[in-house]
Amino acid sequence: MTDNRFLIIIAHPKLGCINRFSISQVGLRVAAGLASLALLAVIGLAGSYFRQAKENEQLLSQNEVLHERYESLALTSQERDRQVASLSDLAYQISIAYGIQRDSREAEDAFGPDPVSAYHASLIQYDRLQDALHWSSSGGSDLLANRTPSIWPVKGRISSAYGKRLDPFSGRGSFHSGIDISADRESVVRVTADGFVTASGWDSSGLGNYVKVSHGKSGFSTIYGHLHECLVRTGQAVQRGELIGLLGSSGRTTGAHLHYEVESNGLSVNPYRYLNSETNNYTLSLAD
Repeated sequence: MTDNRFLIIIAHPKLGCINRFSISQVGLRVAAGLASLALLAVIGLAGSYFRQAKENEQLLSQNEVLHERYESLALTSQERDRQVASLSDLAYQISIAYGIQRDSREAEDAFGPDPVSAYHASLIQYDRLQDALHWSSSGGSDLLANRTPSIWPVKGRISSAYGKRLDPFSGRGSFHSGIDISADRESVVRVTADGFVTASGWDSSGLGNYVKVSHGKSGFSTIYGHLHECLVRTGQAVQRGELIGLLGSSGRTTGAHLHYEVESNGLSVNPYRYLNSETNNYTLSLAD
């Protein structure tokens, strides 16, 4: 009868035969099958690992894209909230001017809750708005020129230009809607054209203490951010060169400077076009 077993001998070159054992063809086939299964399992695990690693890399990339979109939407939302707040405050002031409601905030701040004092405070606010409305409805090229921003709001140097830049906090690309003018803390900030104040106070989206001025029929508005202190109130009429605040570092900022914006018919434009440097013989980086 034929012996179908295989003989395996373990030998040492000096010590000679150490051990010997035999294995049948069936056992050899089982061992080979187990080895093949183990090899396939290792290959499968390796493939699964690399697929998972690639999927994780794709998810991280998608997460970064979604995070950037979220930040962009958050900035857009904050800007809209600020515009809505300004419009709400302006609507409140206009309602006072037309007798729809009284200015209870100003009255109680200045005189307390006494109705007689509140009434007189409302009349004062009404007079302010009447002056502002008169300015807005007046015609003439001289008045229009006075309502076009044309002077530097503070003496200093431009430290950040208008347009695309790297955000100093996140390090990501962002759009800078104004220019930053660096100067000594508490330097005087002046309005750059005639108009009336539509917002004055704290902005939670990053500007800190700020003032926004509408310049009537010219279609321009100007914004002055990061102030140390606001020196005008909402509804107040102002003339070009009038003191409206003190430069500071309030809000989201890395140091003392003025954030200055110019809007034309609601759209952001480069404020540098409206800085009159030639008549004052300043270089491009200096402010009058």
